Amino acid sequence: MRISERARRIEPFYVMEVAKAAQRVAQQVANTASPMIYLNIGEPDFTAPPLVQEAAAKAIRDGRTQYTQATGLESLRERISGWYATRFGIAVPAQRIVVTAGASAALQLACLALIEAGDEILMPDPSYPCNRHFVSAAEGTAVLLPTTAQERFQLSADKVEAAWGPRTRGVLLASPSNPTGTSIAPDELRRIHEVVRRNAGITIVDEIYLGLSHDAQYGQSGLTLGEDIISVNSFSKYFNMTGWRLGWLVVPEALVPVIERLAQNLFICPSTISQYAALACFEADSLALYEQRRAEFKARRDFFIPALNEMGLAVPVMPDGAFYAWADCSAACTRLGVQGSWDFAFEVMNQAHVAVTPGRDFGTAQTRDFVRFSTANSMAQLQEAVVRLRALLA
Repeated sequence: MRISERARRIEPFYVMEVAKAAQRVAQQVANTASPMIYLNIGEPDFTAPPLVQEAAAKAIRDGRTQYTQATGLESLRERISGWYATRFGIAVPAQRIVVTAGASAALQLACLALIEAGDEILMPDPSYPCNRHFVSAAEGTAVLLPTTAQERFQLSADKVEAAWGPRTRGVLLASPSNPTGTSIAPDELRRIHEVVRRNAGITIVDEIYLGLSHDAQYGQSGLTLGEDIISVNSFSKYFNMTGWRLGWLVVPEALVPVIERLAQNLFICPSTISQYAALACFEADSLALYEQRRAEFKARRDFFIPALNEMGLAVPVMPDGAFYAWADCSAACTRLGVQGSWDFAFEVMNQAHVAVTPGRDFGTAQTRDFVRFSTANSMAQLQEAVVRLRALLA
């Protein structure tokens, strides 16, 4: 069977390949004193709050399970608009919000609407691998620009300007970022957008971890920069609804009919039950619980990052959001006698029964020296992981 060139361009999602290997080891050690600890997947250990679960059950009982409009429930778009006003102090009209089948669908729709064959999109290296594959699926080319710890592993306006060429269409950023948990300073994001605007380009900002910011100087939405910013967001991370597959886009009003047309054909609509459930995310009790959980994620970060640094797994930039640690494992590789983060991840998996993600997914600039830890697991699991890692590295 002939496979399309488009499909051949898409690399494996190595996070999931490592996860499958971890599951195999986990089965072998399930009944031992050291069962597998998963610090590899970026999924909150918290699930949807009680009010959200109840809203989903009520939607099923009431028969509210049929198609909605492709842009999502009007009531949900209004609730999201209200959240931007109360949480971030910015006015985002509901008519600019398109509810999607997860942030992945949002990114796909944005790329298909705005990228022509041969267009180049500038992205930081390291960055979330699926983002560059969405660009590729739209027949564009992701151009990864190496970043440094001094730049918080984010693009700068100077780098964007220097890299801009005749085929450049725009930038795809993430703030806070996966895998680093770092955000773009608001002034730098403004300067980047000015470069893009000057070149009549597009600025897409993945903000799915925005609700999980831990530092006020960074926890701001790019939407403050103007209506030409395209923001991608999700109910998965801050709202703890990963498997519900629900996200949203904020786009210029003129782009909404284009996105709607694409969504009608590709997805019909987001999950109706998930949408009715998500309405309850914005109830006062749910929001209070989310804030408690955000504080717990920060406490986990504040415990885990210093522990990694102490044992020689240096985290060059303290994450200001999300739930990741981007750690330099090169010294640890030398101590263990392994070559690079891929081998390091499997050594840790097999010897310490701790699953982590090697840097291979996230780019090519120094990623061989880095692993990503997810601190989305419980404090007890993080504490046990530290004990095991210390023993292994000793």
